[in-house]
This record gives sequence, C-alpha cells and structure tokens, in this order.
Amino acid sequence: MANRSPLPGLVALSHSAPDPAGPALHLGAEARLSLMRVHEACGPARRTLAIWLAGLTQGPVIWIAPDRQPDAPNPDGMMAFADPARFLFVAPRRDTDLLWCAEEVLRAGAVALMVADLPGPPGLTAVRRMHLAAEAGARHAATPPLGLLLTPGDGGAPGVETRWHMAPAHAGDARRWRLERRRARMQPPMAWEATQTGPRRGLDLVRAKAVGRGEPPPTGRTGVDALAVANPNTSL
Repeated sequence: MANRSPLPGLVALSHSAPDPAGPALHLGAEARLSLMRVHEACGPARRTLAIWLAGLTQGPVIWIAPDRQPDAPNPDGMMAFADPARFLFVAPRRDTDLLWCAEEVLRAGAVALMVADLPGPPGLTAVRRMHLAAEAGARHAATPPLGLLLTPGDGGAPGVETRWHMAPAHAGDARRWRLERRRARMQPPMAWEATQTGPRRGLDLVRAKAVGRGEPPPTGRTGVDALAVANPNTSL
C-alpha cells in the first residue's frame, strides 16, 4: 500500500512497488514534475505556472530574480493561486549570483520549491550543478526540493528534466491557459487546456490537441495574463 504524502499533489513512493520515476509533483492528467530535479518554464505565462506550482506545495517558496528586473509578481494576482506571504524574494545584482543562489537554495533543502526567474537560459554545467544540489538537499529535507527555471521566449536551457511552455488563452470571463510539455527525458510531448474555476482552486487540466510543427497555436485572448505584475505591460 502506497504511503500518503503530507503535501497536496505530492505522491510518495510505495514500499512494495517503488515508482521508478521517483517522487513528483502531480498536476493532473498525466502532467508531473519530478522532485530532486530542475525543470524549465517558458512562454508569456511562465510566472503563472510557477505560482500555480507554489500553490501545490506547502511552506516557504524562494523566488530569485535580478535586482534590475522591471517587473515582479503582483501579490493581488498571486492570491489566485498561492498566499504571497509564503514567498521570499531574493534579488542578486550579478547574473552569476543568480545561479549561485539557486544552487545553494536547492542544496540547503529548506524549501520545497525554488524559482529562478532568469534573463536567459543557463549553460549545461550550471544546470547539472543544480541537479546535483537538489539531490544533495533531498538527503536532509522533509520534502525533496524542486527547482524551476523561468526563461524568456521559448526557453532552451540544456540538461533540464522537462521544459514547459504556458500561454494565456482566456475566453470571455473564463480564466484559461494552454500548457505544453515540450521536452522531457522520460515523457512524450503533450498539451493541456488549463482552466481555473475559482480562487485558490488551482488549474483543471484537460488533454488538448498537440500543435504540429509550423501550425499556429489555438487563438484566444492572449494579451496581459490574468495575473498582473508590477509592470502592466508584461504578461505573467
């Protein structure tokens, strides 16, 4: 019989039949992020994805971003998914310090989720170091840590466990996004329609048609995302 996990969305390993993929944060509808690993999120709603994941965990969340970044998550918008009081924002001055901070947070194992909002994809060596740090942090953590790298455009960090793309696709009053798993070491590419039916309800995922190469994504209201940031010209 499988152990019950102390955290929402977290699946513990079974003593009789251990999961070969390890513990993970389950989002629903076959969407999962392995713990003790580093993942990448890109697209105009990558920060929405990060805050949604934070709402599936418990305890503090450390969010690392450059001190010169012109925008930041707006607490009023964050409330739709997670309590802003859980977030500790770290703002290093140098890009090299961003990666150092991310690595040390994972190595400490003090938080279940580390978010690094980066100006560009890191190199392979930095990603490998963060994977090793997350594994080290899991040895003395109540909950194995998960690292999430937010990168602009279509991302492209080498060596990440998975790469996700999220974009707003709101229709009328419906709060809706398109979530795509574009790269994964152990899972195939897949797409979902993600809908929020109420505050603090998370997102309900339904499998969506995959977009073929050269095919335009589904249309919808894709301007500023429903979660506003400090700079209203930026999508969350």
